[in-house]
Formats: sequence, C-alpha cells, structure tokens
Amino acid sequence: MTRLMFLAAAVFLLSAPASASQGDKEPVYRDCVKQCVRTNCTGARLRGFQSAQPPYMALTGWTCRDDCRYQCMWTTVGLYQAEGYSVPQFHGKWPFARFLCFEEPASALASLLNGLACLLMLLRYRSAVPRQSPMYHTITAFSLVSLNAWFWSTVFHTRDTYLTEKMDYFCASAVILYSIYLCCVRTLGLRRPAISSMVGVLLILAFTSHVSYLTFVSFDYGYNMAANATIEKYHVTGVQWGLNAVSY
Repeated sequence: MTRLMFLAAAVFLLSAPASASQGDKEPVYRDCVKQCVRTNCTGARLRGFQSAQPPYMALTGWTCRDDCRYQCMWTTVGLYQAEGYSVPQFHGKWPFARFLCFEEPASALASLLNGLACLLMLLRYRSAVPRQSPMYHTITAFSLVSLNAWFWSTVFHTRDTYLTEKMDYFCASAVILYSIYLCCVRTLGLRRPAISSMVGVLLILAFTSHVSYLTFVSFDYGYNMAANATIEKYHVTGVQWGLNAVSY
C-alpha cells in the first residue's frame, strides 16, 4: 500500500498538462465576448442591464461580462453546428442551457440530492453505531468530507466562478483520497495503525501537491481529470489487494 501511495503522488506531480478547451480558444468566441462587453457593459447600457437583471441573478453574482460569455458561447455553438462540427467544450465544460440562475440545473439538482442522501445515511449511522466502534470516527469524517464535496458541487453547478470551480475540483479529489485512507484503515489499519498513519501522511502530501500545482502552476482541466481517474484506478487495485491481504 505504501508503494501504491508513492505511485499516486508521482502521478500527481508528473502528469503532463493538456490543452485548453476548444470553444474558448476560438477567435469567433473571443471576438464576440470583446464586442459584447464593449457594447453592453459600459455606461448607460450597463446601468440598463443592471436595472433589468432579476434579483436572483444579481445575488448569485452574474455580471454583464458573464452574460456576454454565456451568449457568445451559444453563438459559437450555433456556428459549429451550422458547419457540421460537434459541439465544443468551453472552459473545460460542455455548454448547458441556463435555468434562472442555475448554469447546470440538472447537475446542481443531482449534487443536492446526493448530498441529502449522504446526510441521511450519516444521521442513520450515528444513531445506529456506538461511538466506541473502531471505525466510527473514520467513517464519520469521511461522511463530512463527502458532504462538503457535494455542497461545493451544488454551488459550482449553480454558479461557475474562479472560487467555486476550484473548491468543487479540490473537494472531489479530497473524497477520492480519503476513500483510499478509509480502505487502508478498514483492511490493515485496525491491526497495524502505523501503516494507516503513514498512508494518511502520504495522501496529505499528494493532495497538497495536487492543489498546489492547480493553484500556483496551471489550472489544467485535462491534468485534473487524469489525476483523479488514475488515483481512482489505483484505489480499486488497492481495495482488491487489501481484501486479499485480510483474507490471508
């Protein structure tokens, strides 16, 4: 398991970055945004936009520039479809039709329901399992980490900003890494606490490296996806290895 964690940390540190999304690289999209902002987001037109904007849009931070990006995204999508090309991604995401203030209404609802299900199961677990149980605190902590991730997922799919995007991605990575720690504690840590403690330290280092790279080097969507997919793959392998170790 220790070797596995070193491999995971190496993946976080050495994965090559991928290119940006096709849609937001398009000159037609960039020119459209510039023209829209120059035309609609200054002077009297800006004041008119703000006075006509619904309160729920203002409360969730939608600005004139954001609205220009949204409108230009669909203009670019229309041009792609007219030429027979597939719909591109914009800023690492597929385009979705906005509903009220929700940028991705179906995803926001799904995240909210997942969070509620997680909260319900946590409450049931705490009411049915004694606090003295060996895994009680570890599982409770994992539930709280998961709840935090679903909260930020809901916020992010409601309103995509610099902060909410990073919190969604970082918290999702935390859930994956904590699930590895939970597996380690369940399979080996109850008998050998030192092993789970060492794995926990390695996972914290891996998470810190991952977050630091995305924050201070490059917020690369391809790298983030590849890193989470790779660690999840090793997680499944680790579960199988751990179960085999326990059986022996």
